[in-house]
Amino acid sequence: MSNAPLLRLREVHGQMKQELAKVIVGQEEVVEQLLMAVLTRGHCLLVGVPGLAKTLMISSLAKTMDLDFGRIQFTPDLMPSDITGTELLHIDPDSGDRTFRFAPGPLFTNVLLADEINRTPPKTQAALLESMVERQVTSAGTTHQLPDPFFVLATQNPIEQEGTYPLPEAQLDRFMFMIQVGYPSAEEEREILKRTTSGSMPEVQSVVSGEELRALQDAVREIPVSDEVLDFAVQLTRNTRVRAGDAADAVREFVTWGAGPRAGQFLLLGAKAHAAIHGRDYVASEDIRAVAHPVLRHRIVTNFSAQAEGVTSDAIISRLLETTQVGGSVGAGLPGVASQGSQG
Repeated sequence: MSNAPLLRLREVHGQMKQELAKVIVGQEEVVEQLLMAVLTRGHCLLVGVPGLAKTLMISSLAKTMDLDFGRIQFTPDLMPSDITGTELLHIDPDSGDRTFRFAPGPLFTNVLLADEINRTPPKTQAALLESMVERQVTSAGTTHQLPDPFFVLATQNPIEQEGTYPLPEAQLDRFMFMIQVGYPSAEEEREILKRTTSGSMPEVQSVVSGEELRALQDAVREIPVSDEVLDFAVQLTRNTRVRAGDAADAVREFVTWGAGPRAGQFLLLGAKAHAAIHGRDYVASEDIRAVAHPVLRHRIVTNFSAQAEGVTSDAIISRLLETTQVGGSVGAGLPGVASQGSQG
């Protein structure tokens, strides 16, 4: 493939990071994972305590793209039709004829911020499922296509669990990345206080149009993957499964359910985006490793033993990355898991 699209992709990536840096201090890894998801048409779930600029990060990201942006504040009384839209009775003023017309909901946008998605009941959360996979909404038997591109960027607070509804595994699996947003460093926090308590905030400028973004997304998908790297992604995914015949003892001990095939798809797509923004026109094993934590952490369901011993899904992924060899056999390694793992 021609290098021109990838050169332009790196230029756009750099410009988007510069624009986001105007309002976001630090969080380089979080920003990079968001940008990789955008370049691969993936949805993201950002998890972090209040006050870490998750909402600001997403709204600012939308401004760097010449796309429509919508926000839904999820609440316990939100209904599915409040998101997807509803059929409204229309009366023609001349003829008096009565017909039902579909009134699109806030879902019909390019970039949707689903704020505090775990604050709404399962039936409303489920209203997002069709849109996230099929990029469409069905109402009264009629299918309505969503704009292209379409991203769901959701936020979730991990500490306030009273009155919340945990996302079911089937819906979590629709998110390409689960991104953990951590506390800033002391120097970053000092800079945040300086910026936010004096003067006005700078404006984020658009650097890429929707049409060009679609072309860059197509260019990412065309990046080749060798059989060796493909096998590594397959091995890594399969090694998370407790019911695999050759599952390691630590997986059998600490894991209830492992990652499905969609994890392998997102590993490869994320690795392609990671390779592209780092100036390579091919995927290497380090690209798979770079996206393993955000792709797999919400697809590994740990059991009570893991919770009792403080073994997180990130710890299991870190150990898998240490023991799964490029070109090795499926299910190799993983003799044990440390109680705390890398956050990726």
